[in-house]
Amino acid sequence: MTEDGYRGPQVCNIVGITYRQLDYWARTHLIRPSIADARGSGSQRRYSYTDLLELKVIKNLLDAGVSLRSARKAIAYLREQGSDIATANLVLNGSQSIMVRTGEEIVDLLRQGQGVLNIVPLAGVKDEVDAAILSLRPPEAPAPARPEEGPASAAH
Repeated sequence: MTEDGYRGPQVCNIVGITYRQLDYWARTHLIRPSIADARGSGSQRRYSYTDLLELKVIKNLLDAGVSLRSARKAIAYLREQGSDIATANLVLNGSQSIMVRTGEEIVDLLRQGQGVLNIVPLAGVKDEVDAAILSLRPPEAPAPARPEEGPASAAH
C-alpha cells in the first residue's frame, strides 16, 4: 500500500467498479474513505487497503445478485464482527447476514430450515485485491549491465 492510500481512479481499477459507483457509495455513506475524504473542489478521496477489501466485498455481493440495500446491511455486519474477510463466507438470507468459516457451518444453516441462502465466499477477495494492486505497479527496470571484468578490460 502507498502511504497516501489509493485515489479514486486507482480504487476503481483495483476493485473493478466505475468512478460513478465509487462516488455514489461515498456520498451515501456506504463506504467513506478512511484516509482522506473529499473537501471541496480539487481535493481527492484517499482509500486505505481495508477500504479496498470492503469495496471488493460490496462488488462481489452485487455481482452475486444481492441488492445494494442488503449489501449495506452485510457490510455493516462485517464491520460489527471485525471479521477477517480473507477466511470466511458471508451467508445472506433475506434481511440477515451470517459469517461462517467452515462448510459444516453452512450445512448446519441449511439443516435449520433456513430459506433461500445466498453464500458469498470472501476468501478470494484479499487475493483479488492484492493481484489488482500488483498489476497497477509499473514493471521494474532491469539493472544496468555491468562491464565485464577480466583481461580485456585490464588492457585499456
